[in-house]
Amino acid sequence: MTKSLKSLWARFLFQDRGILPTQRLLLLFLILSLFLMLGSVWGVSWGYVFFVNGFIFLASLADLLFSPRKNQLFFSRFLSEEMERGINYSFKINVRNESVYPFSYRLIDGLPQSFDQGVPLAGSIPKESASTISYETTAKERGKYEIQKLYFRYRSLLGLWEKQVTVDLADTIKVIPDLTETKQYLENAQQFLLHEGLKIRRQRSGAGDFSKIRSYVVGDDPRKINWRQTAKLHEVMTNEYEPEHGKYITILIDCGRMMGAELKKGNRLERTLEAAITCTAAALQKGDYVSVLAFSKEIKVYVPPAKGMAHLQTILQAIYNLKVDAAESNYAAVLQYLEMVQKKRSLLLLFSDVRTFLHEESALIYLKKLRQRHLFLMIGIEDLSLQRRINQEPVDVQTAMLKSIAEQQNLIKKREKNKWEKQGLQMIEAKEEKLAITAVSHYIDIMNQNLL
Repeated sequence: MTKSLKSLWARFLFQDRGILPTQRLLLLFLILSLFLMLGSVWGVSWGYVFFVNGFIFLASLADLLFSPRKNQLFFSRFLSEEMERGINYSFKINVRNESVYPFSYRLIDGLPQSFDQGVPLAGSIPKESASTISYETTAKERGKYEIQKLYFRYRSLLGLWEKQVTVDLADTIKVIPDLTETKQYLENAQQFLLHEGLKIRRQRSGAGDFSKIRSYVVGDDPRKINWRQTAKLHEVMTNEYEPEHGKYITILIDCGRMMGAELKKGNRLERTLEAAITCTAAALQKGDYVSVLAFSKEIKVYVPPAKGMAHLQTILQAIYNLKVDAAESNYAAVLQYLEMVQKKRSLLLLFSDVRTFLHEESALIYLKKLRQRHLFLMIGIEDLSLQRRINQEPVDVQTAMLKSIAEQQNLIKKREKNKWEKQGLQMIEAKEEKLAITAVSHYIDIMNQNLL
């Protein structure tokens, strides 16, 4: 296809500048052609046919005089600099018409293909006025995106010809993970954890940091009664303790090939990021130090430990654009790197695929060394297809074979997990929709037991 043909084709695809005939003009010429065909039966000459068509065509061009010139239209776009994946956001486009002619329009914004965008927006704008056009869109994939163009078509009241304008409007959008679960936890931590039946409870008697002195209530431990304050106030008072703050939490995020497995909503990496951010928010809110390390065959991101809710934004900006690599994860390399950078005792919270990790014998050597200083917990997502095969009724020979193979794979996984757990390396699996709740609940449970 030649350059001129490509330009013409792009013009019809809403991707170029120019002037296009509308359906109204084409319908007018179709009706005119029918009349001229009927007239040819009565001997109308071809010269007359060409003259009439040419006259109508030239007369239709006068319609362009009653529409605004391109330099009389001004555009601006208003949008959020950050969007959460899978959440609807409203974008606004302001169009100012400085001409004396009203017009109707069709508009397509130059969004990336990973954004949902419906049919072209349509409407009309009066003369010498401005109008704000709103539409909603959803981003399906995380990342940093550039929006460069805005494609705008408009016509006069007669609507015989349509002018097309390609406007240069440069904007940048960051699509971050869905933070719905993180917000739910920050709004009501206890309600968030009740889904797992876990209470945010206090420490054992005398353990943890002293919090405050309060009135004794039924159910309190009598050993925590503060007798000095009781005698002074003539009311039974008790000491209240809370889990110690200032612990170190290291979150490890696997970005290897197996994390690209598709789930009901996104893939394993998407769910892992949402759970990791929620767990980070929980730890930072309690005053702990959090560091994040993302890896595949090599280290992709490392955020040093820090505390305070402002650190959550630092972590989010570092990991929001993580992608799945088409390579196997190098667990031994990341654990060796972790041994160098994390000197203080911490909770190592690894989000990965349990079945893949179990076959990494080299990782077990490094983990035995890390176990002497750190506490290790691995969280993965349940394989629903494997569970579906195990629960399937063996109605025929083929189904029975698939069921037996699935059960065999499940037994192998359990045997390997037992071997690792005997070394003090705990591993759990959760359903994809419960991953964040499970991760936060186990973190709270470890803090409550004062295991760090």
